[in-house]
Amino acid sequence: MDVIKTLAGELQIREGQVQAAVKLIDEGNTIPFIARYRKEATGSLNDEVLRNLDERLKYLRNLEDRKEQVIASIGEQEKLTEELERKIREAKTLVAVEDLYLPYRPKRRTRAGIAREKGLMPLADQIFLQEMSVPAIEEAEGFVSEEKGVATAKEALDGAMDILAERISETAEYRTYIRKITMEEGMLTSSARNEKETSVYEMYYQFSEPVKKAAGHRILALNRGEKEKFLNVKIEAPEEKILRYLEKQIIKKDSRNTAPVLQAVLEDSYRRLIGPAIEREIRAGLTEKAEAGAIRVFGKNLKQLLMQPPVADRVVLGWDPAFRTGCKLAVVDGLGKVLDTVVIFPTAPQNKVEESKQILKNLIRKYGISLISLGNGTASRESEQVIVELLKEIPEKVQYVIVNEAGASVYSASRLATEEFPKFDVGQRSAVSIARRLQDPLAELVKIDPKSIGVGQYQHDMNQKNLGQALEGVVEDCVNSVGVDLNTASASLLEYISGITKTVAKNIVAYREENGGFHNRRELLKVPKLGPRAFEQCAGFLRIRGGENPLDATSVHPESYGAAEALLSRLGYQMKELSESGLQGIGRKIGDYGRLSQELSIGELTLRDMVKELEKPARDPRDEMPKPILRTDVMDIKDLKPGMILKGTVRNVIDFGVFVDIGVHQDGLVHISQMTDRYIKHPLEVVSVGDIVEVKVLDVNLEKKRIGLTMKL
Repeated sequence: MDVIKTLAGELQIREGQVQAAVKLIDEGNTIPFIARYRKEATGSLNDEVLRNLDERLKYLRNLEDRKEQVIASIGEQEKLTEELERKIREAKTLVAVEDLYLPYRPKRRTRAGIAREKGLMPLADQIFLQEMSVPAIEEAEGFVSEEKGVATAKEALDGAMDILAERISETAEYRTYIRKITMEEGMLTSSARNEKETSVYEMYYQFSEPVKKAAGHRILALNRGEKEKFLNVKIEAPEEKILRYLEKQIIKKDSRNTAPVLQAVLEDSYRRLIGPAIEREIRAGLTEKAEAGAIRVFGKNLKQLLMQPPVADRVVLGWDPAFRTGCKLAVVDGLGKVLDTVVIFPTAPQNKVEESKQILKNLIRKYGISLISLGNGTASRESEQVIVELLKEIPEKVQYVIVNEAGASVYSASRLATEEFPKFDVGQRSAVSIARRLQDPLAELVKIDPKSIGVGQYQHDMNQKNLGQALEGVVEDCVNSVGVDLNTASASLLEYISGITKTVAKNIVAYREENGGFHNRRELLKVPKLGPRAFEQCAGFLRIRGGENPLDATSVHPESYGAAEALLSRLGYQMKELSESGLQGIGRKIGDYGRLSQELSIGELTLRDMVKELEKPARDPRDEMPKPILRTDVMDIKDLKPGMILKGTVRNVIDFGVFVDIGVHQDGLVHISQMTDRYIKHPLEVVSVGDIVEVKVLDVNLEKKRIGLTMKL
């Protein structure tokens, strides 16, 4: 298999682009580095395409390695033919390779293996040739042997039939057909183990749909229901069609002596060996596909969440709501520094509302708080009522935002949080996290395991390794697309930068503390375990504000500093003129980018990126995202009426719709059918996490606390 050609076809890109990307990956370059600084080589492949390429490259190389192992194993058995080797080498999937290898794979003792040990292979061959002049049972009498443990003719015939059943089941051609027809015409069904038992799986108690149309979220739901012992799940294959196919392939002669035996053999082969194996394969394949889809959605949701715009330069009060233990508050300044912490008890059972309000008024006056970041956990609703009452009583202009606190408790109990705030309890740490995730979502959320952030579905049911790797890649891409301040970034943030390991991240922070910060990017080479290779990968993503070289505050890579200086000189600028506000309009002074790039000895794509960066240094892609909705008043679910039109924030996107925060404690659901008038395969075609959308209330179920919404206004 030509891996380069295959990848180019799958990803619909040029072979030259694939070759360049593979070469760069093999050399140890990171995906963010290749996407940002090697555009000329790859033809501007973005990080998403590059990650897909990297994933498929690993699969195809693993496939080729497996082919060599299989060919070697069959060769050692001296059973390898030219035709078999050709089929193995042409196989497109691991499943196809394993089908071809099945007859030669070392096995545990099977019924067929025991029969072969008893010398019944010749009888099996005679039956298969279909040339017997006497009934098979009579022929079997010649194989009765006390010595070999064959007591009767029936036992001999049964053993021969076991050999044939295994032989049929191991024929790759048959398995390929049966797998294909089961996928095309099979039905995925489920039934209740106990119909009287109530559960969230009741819609699947009598369920059936074609295998080929099975939606990913239903596959995962069925798997969970089966695992929790509420459901029986199976695939109903077109058995009659499969048996007729096998008959046509195997029974070549209408012989009374062998045809009935072979009929029984192929039925046994399918029902006992092939059918269950194919069902397991298909269900595993459906699960893998469903998981891949869920991981993809999770990744897109996570990216949108991480890329929420920061609320900068405001003193924020982080509020971790609770009942019995009290609400934990943390005052955090515009740079994320904790100024104060306190516990108040405005909720049940203490209900010290007035006392809590007075404490809040004092904090607002003392620290100039202009924004409250309220977690959406237990007692959030009750806390919100207190906040709204408070805002009506004070002259200061203060707003509040309800923040998804998923993962805050995980962070607050982590070793990282303990190191960051050794004197704080978990509640205080959680309040700080809730405040900071509003101020700079990316910097705060990188401290939390992505799986704990709460923007996926069925994340606990899928392959945790695959999920973890995918989400790590998303975080890495986000952090590198934004870039980080080398002199303020935490080790948690730094370790996601291209080329920087956990150890190096800690070493950077230690160097910074010891030397009072970095003055230029070259200083990075003094950090222990950060060598020239790591420097190449990371330097462009690390910013130094107010450093010795203005270019250190931009995403221009140090390898291009000479070209940048030459460019500025040619356009009549001095380096010292480059400030945080940038050099507006320099792009208009360049007539021919192609010629100028040749003169500067850099690629045209690099030149265009450089010009954009010089016009707006360290531009933050998050600035283009919708800002969070700031509130001063509250609504209760009881206030909602069908027909009301509201503004809300998309909190989570799943396969069958989106959850929208409309300012009440419960998020409303917009079903996929209510998102747009045109047909869409997935909600992500219309919205992303963090989007501000206008919705109309369809229905409200107070008992179940469910809100139905529509985006069709």
